[in-house]
Amino acid sequence: MVMNDSAHLNTDDDELARPEGRPPTVLQILPALGGSGGVERGTVEIAGAINAAGGRALVASEGGLLVHDLTRVNAEHVLLPVASKNPVVMYRNIQRLVDLIRQEHVDVVHVRSRAPAWSAYFACQRAKIPLVTTFHGTYSIGNWIKRRYNAVMTYGVRVIAISAFIGGHVRRHYGVPVDKIRVIHRGVDLERFDPEKVSAERVIKLSTDWRLPDGVPIIMLPGRQTRWKGQLVLIDAIAKLGRKNLRCLLVGSDQGREDYRRELEARIVEHGLEEVIRIVEHCDDMPAAYKLTDLVVSASTDPEAFGRIVCEAQAMGRPVIATDHGGAKETVLPGITGWLTPPGDSNALAEAIEKALSLDSTERTQLAAKAIEHVRKNFSKTQMCDKTLDVYNEVLAERNRT
Repeated sequence: MVMNDSAHLNTDDDELARPEGRPPTVLQILPALGGSGGVERGTVEIAGAINAAGGRALVASEGGLLVHDLTRVNAEHVLLPVASKNPVVMYRNIQRLVDLIRQEHVDVVHVRSRAPAWSAYFACQRAKIPLVTTFHGTYSIGNWIKRRYNAVMTYGVRVIAISAFIGGHVRRHYGVPVDKIRVIHRGVDLERFDPEKVSAERVIKLSTDWRLPDGVPIIMLPGRQTRWKGQLVLIDAIAKLGRKNLRCLLVGSDQGREDYRRELEARIVEHGLEEVIRIVEHCDDMPAAYKLTDLVVSASTDPEAFGRIVCEAQAMGRPVIATDHGGAKETVLPGITGWLTPPGDSNALAEAIEKALSLDSTERTQLAAKAIEHVRKNFSKTQMCDKTLDVYNEVLAERNRT
């Protein structure tokens, strides 16, 4: 991506507009960079895209493991206490951000979480630069105080929604006009999640580590252990199948939810499925995990804002079963790349599992090809980054015209 010398919006979608004859500087703000979730990973990916387009990428957070990833894409990290929900700290962050914006000549601020968004909103007002927000989830609406706290995520001159489902939520509950919302689906890293690039050695190693027998179907539900992710629904569905010639993996940490972990273990014992269902705390090689698996399940009882695992699994050519609500309605092609089942319905989930496991080799090959094509066409990291740069270009152009 090449910069141009114009101070106005560049009409080439692959370039980032240059304000005032210099590279534009975009500051992204999020609480921390300590995890591998969509917010953190997306921030790093967008930072890389900004620099590749000829701009300058800054990220403010309380730090974390992914700071190293930022340096690899030539982005700059600024350590600020923006994860705090303490009103005093949030108030002081306003001036900290104003100072940062002025010192680094920031042109656009992009914020991805509510606590730092309040500080960023007032900082952008003082510094007179545009604010872009990304709505990553539905958030708990609760009472009017909670709704008011959430509403800051709609204060951007553009509001990015990570799915059409989230876009609709923002319109219905916060009254955001359609012309202010930009739906940009989260993107899959197609270099990483490419079945042709995952070696047999990686798959064998994972299978050995997890002590999986040869010749039996493998079902996997990736996701942290929390009730709304639907692990209990899947356990009940596996019990209804009445089959012991398969293995089911619940891959994800309990993140301190020890009571729920014990409940999962008790349900497994209750159904006599100790040899069938296994809880795996962590996986460092998810592409190999998907390739190892015959079927990937997302059984979330609450709507997923997007549902990253569903897209990653399809990118790896795996059939998926997801719940018929939220972002999954946009990412799964029922009967073509997978199936959708009603939330919390273990009977329907069991039926869908039977259908998936009954596919012959030809049907699986055809489904895999369609799933891979579907994700590459609609949900790539490149598309997500390009569309986000388009949003920056929009707000830069508006600023230049004022």
